[in-house]
Amino acid sequence: MTSARLQAITFDLDDTLWDNHGVMERTETGHYAWLDAALADWLERRGEAPAARFAERFPLSAYQARRLELARRYPLRRGDFSWLRERALAALLEAYGLPRSAACLWAARAMQRFMALRHEVSPHPEVEPMLEALGKRYRLASITNGNVDIRRLALHRHFPVAIAAGEMFAPKPDPRPFLAALARLDTVPSRALHVGDSWLEDALPARRLGMQVAWIAAADSGLPTGIHRLAHVRELPTLIEWLERR
Repeated sequence: MTSARLQAITFDLDDTLWDNHGVMERTETGHYAWLDAALADWLERRGEAPAARFAERFPLSAYQARRLELARRYPLRRGDFSWLRERALAALLEAYGLPRSAACLWAARAMQRFMALRHEVSPHPEVEPMLEALGKRYRLASITNGNVDIRRLALHRHFPVAIAAGEMFAPKPDPRPFLAALARLDTVPSRALHVGDSWLEDALPARRLGMQVAWIAAADSGLPTGIHRLAHVRELPTLIEWLERR
């Protein structure tokens, strides 16, 4: 084989290895509804129930707006979604009338519920056997801007290297998460392939570093050299075979 033979493959997670839209919809509404109900029950048992429930006074849109405000105020934290969520919840709960200690406690409990729902993902059926086969030939890593902890998923065994870009204050398209993964995989960009669904956060930054890219998208038009469109991650093995034959 030529010196350009692939050594490593890095994967985005959300909307690459599974459909994330439904997951986030259930998670967003689910943990907020849980907080509203549990908090109302707690306050009622204490004889402190206010006239309006928490979600009536602060609907989901207010929670989302508070997260955006925090992301603008703390730009280094803009990709640390768990931090933004918990801090936003604590601020709203305090504004609702809870003492700061109680607000922080309930925010933490709501985030526990959030994380439980967040990890109820269903990888595409082709993903497990595909990673099993690829892991025998290549070094694998995950690089995500999301707050999924790959260690909580069965797929974690395929990823000896896992990069949580937001937690390192360098969300994609920042090149640092890619460079960190490549360093831990002990390879160079020219011998690595990145797989992801976002043009701005996956395809462009990986290609600028010199990686090959498998971009999962509905359509393409005049893609730059080195970026290969896939309709679905199941097509990845065919692309890899083609790249290795060149």
